[in-house]
Amino acid sequence: MKHAALCKRLGYHFLQPQLLQRALTHRSYSAAHNERLEFLGDSVLNCAIAKYLYDTYPDLPEGDLSRLRSNLVNQQTLAILAQQLNLGEQLLLGEGERKSAGFRRPSILADGLEAVFGAVLLDADFSAAEKVVLGLYVPFISQTDLQALGKDAKTLLQENLQARKLPLPQYNVVEIKGEAHAQTFVVSCEVGQLGLITQGEGGSRRVAEQIAAERAYQRIKENS
Repeated sequence: MKHAALCKRLGYHFLQPQLLQRALTHRSYSAAHNERLEFLGDSVLNCAIAKYLYDTYPDLPEGDLSRLRSNLVNQQTLAILAQQLNLGEQLLLGEGERKSAGFRRPSILADGLEAVFGAVLLDADFSAAEKVVLGLYVPFISQTDLQALGKDAKTLLQENLQARKLPLPQYNVVEIKGEAHAQTFVVSCEVGQLGLITQGEGGSRRVAEQIAAERAYQRIKENS
């Protein structure tokens, strides 16, 4: 099968491979694109995550459950999970999107992953789609600080340093690689008083800063 490696990572093999092909097709590539499947997948995802949180955290009130669900099904989390699947490499994009590195764009990655969930629903049933969703999300949730969920890495790092009465980190662009239409930024994050310097790399300065901040935050947590 053309997408055998992706199916293995998903833990699901399609009886109708054309559904997966449609799920991976961006509107810039073909009129037979993935937006209707994305619509289905969004509903599958919300229901699967809502049920998981309801069952797993019986003492959490509705407000906290809603906050957790909102931050688990948002574009940022979906893009992270899509990157773990190497989904961007599988997407069918028009020439313009390919040249502008659309395969790394969080919105395109998130939409593609939701479309995959919708494709599983149509290929099998809700139970199969739910299993795929939870197969990706449960490991992610187990490694996530739920109290911090919804806060970006730069905010978490800033709050941690402020709590220690330490100065805010300094971010500097170390290198810009690639052509103008598909640049990659390398950014450093320096916490001087802790002697800590980390680096992040991404398709924009903001993304690279977030990755560098995340690495700094994790290092501080490991050493605290």
